[in-house]
Formats: sequence, structure tokens, C-alpha cells
Amino acid sequence: MPIWLIIIISAFTALALIRLDWAVLLLVASLPAYLIRFKIFGLPFTLLETMILISFAVWFFKFFWPDAPNIIKNLKNRWVYPFAHEIILLIIFSFIAAGISSFSNGALGVWKAYFFEPILVYLLIFNIFKNKAELSRIIWALLISAIAVSLFALFQKITGLFIANPMWAAAETRRAVSFFGYPNAVGLYLGPLILIFIGWLFSLNEKDILKGLIKKIIISLTIVSSLLAIYAARSEGALIGIAVSLFVFGLFAGGKQRIATMFLLITIIGGVFWFAPASGFVVTKLSLHDLSGQIRRQQWKETVEMLKGWRAITGAGLDNYQKSIKPYHQEGIFFNSDNRPNFDAVVWASSTLRAKYWQPVEIYLYPHNIILNFWSELGLGGLLVFLWIIIKYLIISWKLAANLGRRQSQEKYLVLGLMAAMIAIIVHGAVDVPYFKNDLAVMFWLLIALLGFLNLDNQRIISSHK
Repeated sequence: MPIWLIIIISAFTALALIRLDWAVLLLVASLPAYLIRFKIFGLPFTLLETMILISFAVWFFKFFWPDAPNIIKNLKNRWVYPFAHEIILLIIFSFIAAGISSFSNGALGVWKAYFFEPILVYLLIFNIFKNKAELSRIIWALLISAIAVSLFALFQKITGLFIANPMWAAAETRRAVSFFGYPNAVGLYLGPLILIFIGWLFSLNEKDILKGLIKKIIISLTIVSSLLAIYAARSEGALIGIAVSLFVFGLFAGGKQRIATMFLLITIIGGVFWFAPASGFVVTKLSLHDLSGQIRRQQWKETVEMLKGWRAITGAGLDNYQKSIKPYHQEGIFFNSDNRPNFDAVVWASSTLRAKYWQPVEIYLYPHNIILNFWSELGLGGLLVFLWIIIKYLIISWKLAANLGRRQSQEKYLVLGLMAAMIAIIVHGAVDVPYFKNDLAVMFWLLIALLGFLNLDNQRIISSHK
């Protein structure tokens, strides 16, 4: 392990021992740190998971263990974790999925990085941050992370530097990747955060006018830079997810916002269908008739074939998709890039055209669809639990926003931002992998924790008035 890494880990451990809340905030701001990988005694680790494990160990031995008898005695009052039953079920199903993959090193690594450790972060949030006023510190940490990711992506877009793939680095086909290895990761990371920041921006109600103005300027600039970064990465799924989520946000935000949202939607739809090139582009994208859409459709077809028989119940197992899909994989597709009429007949009649239109398709890590991703990795039981978590999250956010709206609370907008963030994940997840990645898994459980914290606080207020 490099000496600089030892210094960073040692400094983080010291920070956790002195100010655990600061250490967790640094962890949240450093989600892309999973890209820094190393080994300890031959075992693979990332800097992000090292920070998670150190933070949890410090909390457990410094705060939980000394007070364990009292905590257990008052378990009902102190440990009120939203989604507790769903979390237990998800841990069980994910561990069974690792067993289906024979508890291979890869399967256990996926279980640890995508389920066990993100849920540890969820627990840390509820045990370290004691009131909802402190939640803004977590959002500030996410904002710092978004600034770093977006500014680096914009730097890459302008200069072409630090983009390993030659095609993405070339000026005419440039796509920013920021700290990540591929462009869509930029959209997957920043998309949900933009919606949180928008809700946070609307919810701000500072007594100090100057302080409030400075906060709003910083948040607004972060939203703009993040949107520009997603555009620089040309992450179409993220942009569509943001657009759909903003529409939902506007519908639930209130009277004036609802009217403005409907007017804007009608204007955009009318403009798209009036302008023929835009109409053709939108129809092609939404019907998945472009190259990436055709590849996705082929992936899904193969995955559905694989998920038959006993695999419909068990899935392929964690980290076992590529191996399981191989017998069903088609090495490529014929893509009608020139929109030739009678394409199939023309192509099969000419070996030259077959060579021209043949598009190789690799075996990806996941099926690139949120339902098929979880079905293939966790099996049917795990998929149903995860779908229920998402549905429950949306129901809670909708009810909570309605309740806060009746109380004329500005906090309603933050809740709507959290709801919109989950919708962005779902929409983008229709054609991508919005969870099975270290930073995205932690971000997902941060959303669950933030909403759960706000909902518990609302329930306490309601109970106090009865």
C-alpha cells in the first residue's frame, strides 16, 4: 500500500475518533473514492469502504458498546429505523444470492460493497445526526461532491484531458467521464443530486437575508454546473430522468408551480411535434431504435431467456450475470444505421451489407434495466423487496409532502426533491444500472435515510400535538 494512502487512512481514523460526525460528512463528500483501490493482506479494498468500516467501528466501540445495556433496554424508543424490516429481508436475500454464486470472492465483494456497507452508512446517519437541522450538513457534503465531479467533467469537455477512451477524448465525439470510467456514470451520480438540490433550494428560509442569498447562489451554481456536466457526458438517460422528475416536482409543488409546469410541458410537446427533426429524434430515442436502444433491447431479450426455469426464482446470483448469460448471448446485431427499407431482406441477401451493418455486442456486467438488474442478481424475492422499498419510499414522500404542505412548511420542497431524486433513479434505471456501483448504492441508502429522518420528525410533531 502506498505511503500516501496510509497517511490518508490514518488521518481519517484520527478524525473519526475526534469528530465522528465530520468523518461521516467527509465520507459522504468522497463517494467517488471507491475508485481508489488497494489490498490489505491480499484482500481487495477501496478507500470509500475503508472510510465506511472505520466510521462504523468507531461508532460501535466508542458510542454503542459502552452504552449497549441502556440501548437494548430502550430499544423501542431509540432504535426506530424506517424500512427496518425491508433492510433485514434485503440483507437475507442478497446473502442467499451470494450463496447461489457459491460465495465466490466476487459475489461476497458485491454483497459487501453494494448491500452491507451502504446499510452501515444508513445506520450511521441515524445514530450520529440527532435532529433534522443537522441533515443540511449531509446535503452540503453531497453538494461539495457534486461540485468536484461536475467541474472536473467540464474541464475534460473543454480540454479533452484525462479521458482514457480515444473516441470520447476526440473533439468531435467528446464525452466527459469526470473521475469515473465511462460517461453515463456522470449522469447516474449527478442526476439524483440535482433534484435534491432543487428541493433544498426551494426549502431554504434563512432569517439572515445575506446568508440565505449566498446559500442560494452556491446551490444554484452547483445545479447549473451539474446539468452542464451531464450534457458534457451526453448522458441522455440522466437528462430524461431529470426532465420527468422536474415535471413530477412541479405538479406536486403547488398551484402556481403546477400551472407553470403544465404550460411548459404543453409548450415542449407542441414544439417537439411541430419541429419534424426534433420529433424524429425523440421518437427514435424513446422507442429505442437508435444503436444504444437496439443493444439494450438485445440485452433484455437475452436476460429474459436466461431468467427462465429455476432462475426465475433464484436469479443468476451475485456477480454471476456474465457467466450465466453467455449461453444465451448473441455476438452482435444488424443495425440499420441508414434507415434502409426492407432492411432484413436486403441485409440477408448481401454478405457485403451484412458486414457493413453488423454491430458487435459485448457481454455487460448487468442487463441495464433496474428490474432485470435486481432480478438477475437477487432473484425474484430480492427484486420484490427492492421494488417494495422504492414504492414505500414514494408513498411516504408523497404523504409527507402533502402533510407539510398543509402546515405551510417550506420543508415540503426538500421532501419533493427527495421524491424526484428517486424518480430520476427509476427513469434512468430503465436503460442503465443506477444501483450496482459503490457510490450509487451508498447514495441510494442516503436518500432512504434522509427521507426516513424527515418522516420520523414529522411523526413526532404530530404526536406532540395530540
